[in-house]
Amino acid sequence: MNQNNFDPESMLKGRMAETLIEDLLKQSGNKVYRFGYEAILQNLTQIQQNFSRHTDVGERIRTIPDFIVIDVKGDPVFLEVKFRWDGKSHTNDKEKLSLIGEFWKAKIIIVNRTEKPYFRVIAPPYFDKNGILVGNPLVEENSWKIDKDVYDKFETLVEKYLTPTLIPQNNNEIGFKEK
Repeated sequence: MNQNNFDPESMLKGRMAETLIEDLLKQSGNKVYRFGYEAILQNLTQIQQNFSRHTDVGERIRTIPDFIVIDVKGDPVFLEVKFRWDGKSHTNDKEKLSLIGEFWKAKIIIVNRTEKPYFRVIAPPYFDKNGILVGNPLVEENSWKIDKDVYDKFETLVEKYLTPTLIPQNNNEIGFKEK
């Protein structure tokens, strides 16, 4: 992220989504390890202007998933967490997520705030033939332990803390602007 498209609120909401997922998975009994570009490669983030993101190595490093989660069989699974207000992909998501799938074969949890379930899991190739994200509710995921009571508690936290603050609201309903 460069200074021209730096959005502190979006970055904060993204970090909150990562923390919610990490804690939800841990409290459900999973082993979760922070991985990711920011967590592992602090030195590279400090020399970002000198680091070429557009090489094969640069693209691989930029797409390192956020977590490694040990599945119910004891195998590691790469996991990326994305926050999207409405659960829909951004214009550049297809390219970014395709690279994550190509390089890491990671599962992705999309955290959204407009439609339950707030947590959805997608796996490569991530998109259907029409370019729409295809996922299932996290509570139905079989690879990890998901405690329903813990899950419900975390959905409540999404409602409490990830309420849109930059989008106009009417009658306690969330409104969205069309582009």
